[in-house]
Amino acid sequence: MLYLGLGTNLGDKPANLKQAISLIGQRIGRIVCVSNFYVTEPWGYASPNTYLNAALGVETSLSPFQVLSVTQEIERELGRTTKSTEGGYTDRLIDIDLLLMGEWAIRTANLTIPHPLMHERLFVLKPMVEIAPTVVHPMLGKTICQIYNSMNLP
Repeated sequence: MLYLGLGTNLGDKPANLKQAISLIGQRIGRIVCVSNFYVTEPWGYASPNTYLNAALGVETSLSPFQVLSVTQEIERELGRTTKSTEGGYTDRLIDIDLLLMGEWAIRTANLTIPHPLMHERLFVLKPMVEIAPTVVHPMLGKTICQIYNSMNLP
């Protein structure tokens, strides 16, 4: 199972997520589950625009690198013109992150699975705990629920 994280903080945010989810279903595979949409604050930079985030589970026959290529194509089609590099985060119409893909563990210049920061991001973990609480993070050996519960939340 492939798990993706989606985020948007510009334009019609619910429509941005719904359009991305539709295109993922058409081009990547069968969507098995979609979390609720969560309003969150920007992470890693200051912006007056809040985010709308979600996670989804997809059954796919594509390789992780094929999924990356398709998600980047979808981002461009939906209006994303730049990618965040080395912590240089900016507002965006859509962001699609590959979070987990079965037991895959990949670390290349273009793709890292599991997503290297997912365990630190509440905006990723909250929707993931809704749709995949018992899925085990292959590098940390903990379930998504255990990771979420270990965060120091107020």
